[in-house]
Amino acid sequence: MKPNSLYSIFSITGLFLLSLCACNSPNEKQQENKPLNIIYIMADDHAYQAVSAYGSEISKLAPTPNIDRIAKEGARMDAVYCTNSICGPSRSSILTGKFSHVNGFYKNVDGGDFNGEQLTFPKVFQKNGYQTAVIGKWHLGTTPTGFDYSKVLINWGGQGTYFNPQFCINGNDTVTETKLHSTKIIENDCLDWLSNRDTTKPFLLLYQFKAPHRPWEPDEEFKSLFTDGDLPHPVNFNDDYNGREAAKKQWMEIENHMNRRDLKIDPPEGLSRYELNEYYSYGNQGEFWTPNDTLNGAALKNWKYQRYIKDYLRCVAGVDKAVGKMLDYLEENNLSENTVVIYTSDQGFYLGEHGWFDKRWMYEESLKMPFLVSYPKIIKPKSTNSNLLLNIDFAPTLLDLAGIDIPKDMQGQSFVPQLKSNFDDVRDAVYYHYYEYPKWHMVQPHYGIRTSRYKLIHFYYDMDEWELYDLETDPNEMNNLYGNSNYNPLIKKLKKRLKKLQRQYNDDMTLEEMRQMTDMVVERIYNEENLNTR
Repeated sequence: MKPNSLYSIFSITGLFLLSLCACNSPNEKQQENKPLNIIYIMADDHAYQAVSAYGSEISKLAPTPNIDRIAKEGARMDAVYCTNSICGPSRSSILTGKFSHVNGFYKNVDGGDFNGEQLTFPKVFQKNGYQTAVIGKWHLGTTPTGFDYSKVLINWGGQGTYFNPQFCINGNDTVTETKLHSTKIIENDCLDWLSNRDTTKPFLLLYQFKAPHRPWEPDEEFKSLFTDGDLPHPVNFNDDYNGREAAKKQWMEIENHMNRRDLKIDPPEGLSRYELNEYYSYGNQGEFWTPNDTLNGAALKNWKYQRYIKDYLRCVAGVDKAVGKMLDYLEENNLSENTVVIYTSDQGFYLGEHGWFDKRWMYEESLKMPFLVSYPKIIKPKSTNSNLLLNIDFAPTLLDLAGIDIPKDMQGQSFVPQLKSNFDDVRDAVYYHYYEYPKWHMVQPHYGIRTSRYKLIHFYYDMDEWELYDLETDPNEMNNLYGNSNYNPLIKKLKKRLKKLQRQYNDDMTLEEMRQMTDMVVERIYNEENLNTR
C-alpha cells in the first residue's frame, strides 16, 4: 500500500471519528441538560412498617414490590420524621417547609382552612417554568394554589371516599366518579395528565392517594388477599401502658374504639339517615362494642385486629400496583433518568403496636414516615441513609435538586448532600409538636425531641407528664425512664436542647398559650356545597 493511500485511510477514519463525536456530544450534552422532572407520590397513613423495603415482619407477608422498586433504583431514608402527626398539618408543613404553628394549619378539627395565599414549593416551581399538577387527596380545605391543574377529593369533609368519590377540578368543576375505586381513578388521572402535558416544560406532579386511610375499603381486586389464616400481632400488641399516663387515656385501641364502619359490619335494614350515622359511629366515643355475645377477651381483640389489618394491607396493595404503573410509564417514555420519584406518606400509622390504630403520637410508629427516592443522576441504587430528617425538609430539598433558590423563610433544610452520599446529619435532633384534643382520639397535646438514640416527650394539656425513652435498648417504647434518677443528667441535657429547638423554630410559647391554641375554634369554610360559590 502506498503511503498516500495509508494517509487517506487514516484521514477518512479520523473524519469518521470526528463526525461520530460531533453526533454524540450534543446528544450527551442534551441528556445532561434535560430539565429535572418531579413525581411526588404520597399515600395517606401508609406506615413504614407496611413498606417491605423497610423489612418489617408484617410487610414480608404483604410485600410492596413496586414501591420497593424506588428504593432499589435509589435510596431508602430510614430516619424521616413528621413535625405534627396528623393529615392536614403534615401536608401543610410539607408544602410550606414550615412548622404547623408558623404556617397556621396545626390541627384538623376546628382549625380552619389552609391559607393558600402563602408561599408553597409548587408556587416556586411554577414561577420557575414548571408545569404543576396535584391529583388525589388534598384535605386542606381551600382550593389548591400554585398548580396549573388540580383535581382533588372534596367529599366526606375533604377526606374523599373510596367509592363514588367526588372531585373538584381547578377549583370550579365538581365531578363524582362512579365506576372505579378511588385509587384506580387517581392512578388513571395522573397517567392521563402526564400523557397530555406540555412537553416543552419540566413538570412537578403531586400524586396523592386516599388509601390506606380509615375506613380501609379495598378495591374488589384485592379482597381475596390474606384470606388464609391470621396475620401475626406486633410484639407490644397487648401493651398495658404502665408508667405512661397519657397512653392510658386515649381512644384509639383496636379492642375498644373501632366502630362498625371500620369493621365492615352491615347495618340492619330500614334505618333512617340519623340512625345509620349513629350505628356506624358507635365506638368513636369510647364505647366498647362487640359483634356478638360469643366473642370476648383476646379472641374478640384478635378478630377486630384481623378485620382491620387485612383491609389496611389490601388498600396498600392497590396503591403498590398504581405506583408500578407510574414507574412503567416513566421507563416506557424515557423519563426515568431525569425524573425524581419520591414515595412517602403524610405521617406514620399504628398497625396494632401498643394495641392501636391511627397516628398523632410522638411514639415511633406515628412519628416516622416512609421515604423512598430515586434519581439516577445523583443517587446510587440500593442506598440507605439514617440521617435525621423532617417533613419540612422536603420542599427545600426538591427546590435544591432543581437548582432553584430556596426561600429564606422556609424552616427546613435541603438534604441533597445526604442523597449524594452519607454526609453528616442535617441536624442532631428533631422537634415535634401535636395540638389536637379531644377529637378524635383523646391524645394529649405534646411536644418533644428525638435524637439518634433518645426521645423526650412532654404531655401538657390537662396533665404535666414527661416521658424518656432509650431507643437503642427499648425500641418499642415500653419503659418510661423519666422517673429514674440515673438519667437526670441526660434529661437536663435533652431539656436544654429541646428549649433551644423551640426558640429556633419560634415555638417557645408558654404552656398556657399552647393550651389556648388547642382550645381555639376556627370555623371551616370548606364543604362540598359551597365550594363553587365562594
